[in-house]
Amino acid sequence: MNIGVCAKISPHADARIKIKSDGSGVDTKGEKLVVGDYDEYAVEEAIRTKEAHKGAVTAFTVGATSDEKLVRSGALALGVDKAVLISDDAAVNAGPLGTAKLLAAAIKEAGCEIVFTGKAATDDGNSQVSAMIAELLGWAQVSQVTKFAIEGTSFTATRAMDAGVLQIVSGSLPVVITCEDGLNDPRYPKLPDIMKAKRKPLSKIGAGDLGLADVAATSSESNFAPPPPRPASRIIEGDAASAAQELVRLLREEAKVI
Repeated sequence: MNIGVCAKISPHADARIKIKSDGSGVDTKGEKLVVGDYDEYAVEEAIRTKEAHKGAVTAFTVGATSDEKLVRSGALALGVDKAVLISDDAAVNAGPLGTAKLLAAAIKEAGCEIVFTGKAATDDGNSQVSAMIAELLGWAQVSQVTKFAIEGTSFTATRAMDAGVLQIVSGSLPVVITCEDGLNDPRYPKLPDIMKAKRKPLSKIGAGDLGLADVAATSSESNFAPPPPRPASRIIEGDAASAAQELVRLLREEAKVI
């Protein structure tokens, strides 16, 4: 089975976000970069699928050339067999649709039968790329997957819906599976596997290599700013009864929430 997994390199979820001096975006210099949290579930599920059904896993990443080391440690060292890093200027500056076009073209060229993605990137969190990949490939997509199984060329997936409702979906390959928190427990790389990952094949390509002339972003973002500082707290003096009355007055007249 030819398995694909999409993994984006993003700032660690606990990173202290800094805004660029010109307000044009987030400054990641000096921040710890990792494979995104939800993409970790996708990588793990891709490897488990390979282990259960044989075949090979290819990781696809759109990012900077410097992401190679992180792709090796966050994918190849875990059991992914090879990786494709799409890393020219056009790719780095592509928006969600451009990124989906690049990934879909690379997935099609690799001949994948199934692709795993994370529910959302941990930096922009737009949750658009997975659905766009499926549409561009003409495949089905199942989102918010918390349980997954394959039998032959058929699959069964459990989706986490609102209010704790679970939906069971079945269908046939090929399919894009978007992984939700709780699908599995991602493994950690072992030192011998980290060393082996340095010798695994990783191809660095650009948009032109995939036959895509225009993947420019269809929208732009500007004027990034940190949230305003939280106002100083206020302590209401007095006994419990009078303090409660004053609190209600403040909520009604100043905060205007009741």
